[in-house]
Amino acid sequence: MTATTHPTAWAALADYLRHLGTGAVFGLPGDDMALLGELERADTPVVLCRDQRNALFMATGYALAAGRPGVCVIGKGPALTNALTGVLEARSAAAPLILIADGTRLDRLGTGAFQELDQLTAVRPYVKWAARIDHADRLPAALEKAAALAVNGTPGPVYLELAEQLADQPVTRSGSWRPVAPQRPSPDQDALAATAERIAAAERPLLLVGGGARHRNTGRRIERLAERLGAGVFTTASGRGAVAEDHPLYCGVSGLYTVAPMDALWREADLVIALGSRLEETATFGWPEDAAQLPVVQAVLGEESLVMERPGAHVLGDAGRIVDGWAELLAGHRATGDWPERIRTARTALAQRAADRAEEAVKRVPEGAVPVSQVLAALDRAVPAGRVLVQENGLQDMWSYFFPHYALGTGGGSVVPSEQTPLGFGAAAAVGVRLAEPAGRPVVAVVGDGAFNLFRCELPTVADAGAAVLYLVLDNGGYGWLQSNLDRVSGPASRFSFTTPRPTGTEGVSLAHGLGYARVTNAEDLPAALSAAWQRVASGTTSIVEIAVALPDTPPGMTAASGDFPERE
Repeated sequence: MTATTHPTAWAALADYLRHLGTGAVFGLPGDDMALLGELERADTPVVLCRDQRNALFMATGYALAAGRPGVCVIGKGPALTNALTGVLEARSAAAPLILIADGTRLDRLGTGAFQELDQLTAVRPYVKWAARIDHADRLPAALEKAAALAVNGTPGPVYLELAEQLADQPVTRSGSWRPVAPQRPSPDQDALAATAERIAAAERPLLLVGGGARHRNTGRRIERLAERLGAGVFTTASGRGAVAEDHPLYCGVSGLYTVAPMDALWREADLVIALGSRLEETATFGWPEDAAQLPVVQAVLGEESLVMERPGAHVLGDAGRIVDGWAELLAGHRATGDWPERIRTARTALAQRAADRAEEAVKRVPEGAVPVSQVLAALDRAVPAGRVLVQENGLQDMWSYFFPHYALGTGGGSVVPSEQTPLGFGAAAAVGVRLAEPAGRPVVAVVGDGAFNLFRCELPTVADAGAAVLYLVLDNGGYGWLQSNLDRVSGPASRFSFTTPRPTGTEGVSLAHGLGYARVTNAEDLPAALSAAWQRVASGTTSIVEIAVALPDTPPGMTAASGDFPERE
């Protein structure tokens, strides 16, 4: 077996990242620039960020869009603690991610060394695996294990800490690097048959497609299964993009984002087939309160994702292979009854309701602001249908979660925050998504001004990275969701405020870095502004369009903010 010796640990790491096929490395390294030197020689793209949290968000966006590991490199001590919000999001989003951090020298541990921290203890609750490398001969195996754990089972982040004394130590490995492709386990045949039997017996099934089905819908196998069953198809927010939203059985995003008349389908259904979903609270919001009313067949990759609060059954394995297995076992099955027609009728009624609600919302918007429904309609006309929409989760940008106010175009994609919804995730993740997607595929980020303000320090990063993203910033003066909750408690006379109209300063920062910028306060000006912005993005330049929106312009079905979730009609 041939042995390969790398002059330093950083040289070995750079070679391994080349082996991974890493399209970009994100981060803010510590004082040691040796890794950057090695990556420069390796021609690996590097996105140097201004904030470690944003670096993790970008790497997570890259991982979700690409379906392969995102890589992030940071320093030590406060660099790690600053990154933990991003690591939490990667774990919650089941994004394969490798975080590499500096660590205090072995001979200085426990001496109060500069930025010394027990980093393993700090990071372990947030990752699948964490290891510190103190000896050069352990590095190759640790790198290979980290990648294997990141992509296999339920994907997630892993952490490697490279002690500072490794910087100048040679690293020898035996043989070639191992393959990194995830292994897709087949389901147990008995479990597959048992769940197929329950599915065949259902008369009014619904199919819930979660984030675990991302990149697993080759040949539209999920839609074909739905057609065979006559099942309505909902997605979770993170599962959006896995199925075609122009399919006649598609019903929208489940739970928090389901409105009448589609919400009635959950009360009428006799079985939910949950594919790649952890059944998180936002996805099941509004389901029948009596759990026994709605049994669930769960199909997930990892047993830790199972939810046992509802009756039903489960099968473990790769989402694509489970669907293929069900399709084979149900080959002779045909939908009966009027359930498919009931779904089509609800879709027709939803389209009319959406038009009515958009018209009602326009009446609530004062002069000097633009209705969000018109922003989404203008986006649909200005940018090609195959776009990827990257979202935040604030008051006004929630409009884009509601079908059919926003529907993914043919071949369109979506990246959203997980149920953790860290502020600023979507704005930063869009950079990673852009670098993961083919050059010609549009990437659009719809974000609130509160989230964008947390991200603005990265505008130089966006310019340096050449990541052309169209940002639509919905400006309601601050944190609209918090303001709505405050108004509910204190009324308009409160001495506190989360929203105050003021100049954002985005124009100067954007233009200083060669980015496009426009501000829109009138709906009539919006189409031209979006068209011009998209032309700049298509030519390779990020463009930011700030759009004044109004707090009363709340998403459909929402009567008021009420803590974490809205009050519903």
